[in-house]
Amino acid sequence: MSSAAGSGLWKRRASSSLRTTPPSSGAGEPLRLDIDQAPRSQPILQALSFAFVLAFAALQLLPATHFRHPADPSRSWMPFASKPNTATLTKAKDPLMEQLSNAENHDVEIVRINVVTWMDCLDLRMLAVLANSTLSSSRLSEHVYFSLFVPESEDVKLSYYKLKVLFPDSNLDLFGQNEVKAKLRAAAPEWESLRLSINELASFIIPSTKPSLTKFAFVSPGTIMKGRVEELFDFDLGPYAIAATEDCSRRLSDYVNIDILNAIRRTAAKTWISEKSYDKDSCVPDLSLFLVNVANLDKNFLESILWWNQVLDLKHERNNPVNIVIAVALYNKYYKLPDSWKLVDSRTASSEAKVLHYDGPPTMSCSNQKSQKEPSGFSDIWRQYLPPKSDVILAN
Repeated sequence: MSSAAGSGLWKRRASSSLRTTPPSSGAGEPLRLDIDQAPRSQPILQALSFAFVLAFAALQLLPATHFRHPADPSRSWMPFASKPNTATLTKAKDPLMEQLSNAENHDVEIVRINVVTWMDCLDLRMLAVLANSTLSSSRLSEHVYFSLFVPESEDVKLSYYKLKVLFPDSNLDLFGQNEVKAKLRAAAPEWESLRLSINELASFIIPSTKPSLTKFAFVSPGTIMKGRVEELFDFDLGPYAIAATEDCSRRLSDYVNIDILNAIRRTAAKTWISEKSYDKDSCVPDLSLFLVNVANLDKNFLESILWWNQVLDLKHERNNPVNIVIAVALYNKYYKLPDSWKLVDSRTASSEAKVLHYDGPPTMSCSNQKSQKEPSGFSDIWRQYLPPKSDVILAN
């Protein structure tokens, strides 16, 4: 007590009245409170929950089905599998998407991007390069349809199956040429005696044998397509039926006496004669690749070609690579395509060139024949467009 008193501190005894004693039973033992145990989960529910977790985890392994274009201000979700929504793509202002949107907004012809060629001597390797280069360069390859006209002296069905083995998913058809030649004989019996180029005349007869070809690109078989063929169908031809590039390395006056041509214009009363004077410095159309809109084609166009051939009497020009008769018939009557669509030599082509000459060797059966404007010498670009083992499959 003295130490407690000296320090000024003192401890208060706990009052017995403040102490709590646990409740007791009548027997004198303290009572124990009953606490409920935690509920046990059902095994079935546990299994279902685990299954849901695994299912959601498995969904993360599936490929993406939708995407949002980064340039779309509305950030709309678009499915990969379906065609892009036109309204959304218009807002996005992305060049590629706008191109796809424009292609889908065309008439029914653009749904079928028709590519037509005519081959005098069957060279399956050359056709394979044309088909594969066109498909691999296009972003609408599923809409590209090939109509390949080959001599019926060959086995057309066998050739078709060989190409389908290489390109099983392509829209590709091979046709014999006899029907087109018969139509041409009926329309112009003198065509064989005139020895006009069937390659170019065929393009104006083919629509009468294949009504589905209402708009098509007529392409030389010896072509490597670097540009997107669907871009050709984006050009608005207006009233013109033909669209082609100009070959200004050759002038109209190189083949025709312009004074005689203008004298014919003043005296002859034909609807297909130009209303304006013929210019000696005008370029001639390059018909290695041209676009045909059948709806705008003059029903007398074939007749005009035969008439010009008789009037001009260009016997010395029949072996010329430029069919000057068609060039005169098309004077001021075709849409001028950009020079990038001109067929050029692959070895000297610029980076902007969209159409190259086939630069591979011809097959043995066609080695004695030369295609139009065939450059001398070979290169290796064509090899890029031949699938593996194609030589074995395409062997004649």
